[in-house]
Amino acid sequence: MNTTTVMKDRKVILSTLWIFAMFNYLYCDVMTVMDPVFLKQFMTGSAGGFQITEGFFLGAAVLMEIPIAMVLLSRVLKYRANRWVNIIAGTIMTLVQSLSLFVGETPPTIYYVFFSAIEISCTLFIVWYAWTWRSPKGQP
Repeated sequence: MNTTTVMKDRKVILSTLWIFAMFNYLYCDVMTVMDPVFLKQFMTGSAGGFQITEGFFLGAAVLMEIPIAMVLLSRVLKYRANRWVNIIAGTIMTLVQSLSLFVGETPPTIYYVFFSAIEISCTLFIVWYAWTWRSPKGQP
């Protein structure tokens, strides 16, 4: 297998890992909206001690845009930028998801912990996979 094929394979795997992480983030959010306890809180404009405002939604949109953008960026960026963007984005998403387990007025639900474990494992793997990605011959 030549280095071009290996590089394309690594890009495809990283992109696929971001899709996997994104679906876990989204489905966990869908389940949270279906949770009667949280649904009541959402209806009052406050959930888990956070005011549900346009700013809150903007912050959530920015965070969700990271894995969405990484699906594309992992496929199109050249080696060096690709490697570093995956390391940075994976680290950010790992930290955010880890910290989310410790914020709010109540302990996280069991389904949230379950999804968080998967999401954190996936983003940590992305960071490791990008970190161990060695430069293909002929590329800086």
